[in-house]
Amino acid sequence: MAALSLLFAAAPALAADNLRLASGLSFTDDSSANFPIVGDHLDDADAGAGHATLLFIGTAHCWNTNREAERVVALYPLFRDRMRFVVIDVDHPSEAQRPLLDAHYHGLIPTVVVLDPRGAVLYERAGETAATRGDSAPLSTLLNKAVGD
Repeated sequence: MAALSLLFAAAPALAADNLRLASGLSFTDDSSANFPIVGDHLDDADAGAGHATLLFIGTAHCWNTNREAERVVALYPLFRDRMRFVVIDVDHPSEAQRPLLDAHYHGLIPTVVVLDPRGAVLYERAGETAATRGDSAPLSTLLNKAVGD
């Protein structure tokens, strides 16, 4: 039993987890110097492979990225057990994230991509998913579709 515990403890994470907002974010101007999402395993990039995936692409110094990050972080507790979250800072992507960035980033931020469990794109668009700060309903609808709810 101890060997089994060691095996699982050594297994790499597949996607970002423990997501939360960075401190000191502005939601009205581009003054925030920090990437808006912090957490564990932010360099991971496993998308698809039997799990729905939310791919969030953004950068620091962008209040639109901050507002969309706020939606992602608000929905994370509701979906973290049913889908993967991949968070990419376009200014500092990991080597593992580069193929996803090349495939889905078209020069505009924030970009949100929702993949179904087969890896098919259900949604891919730059810009915020809602017009009002704090409105996570449109993004929630997309995520529910991806997980089959």
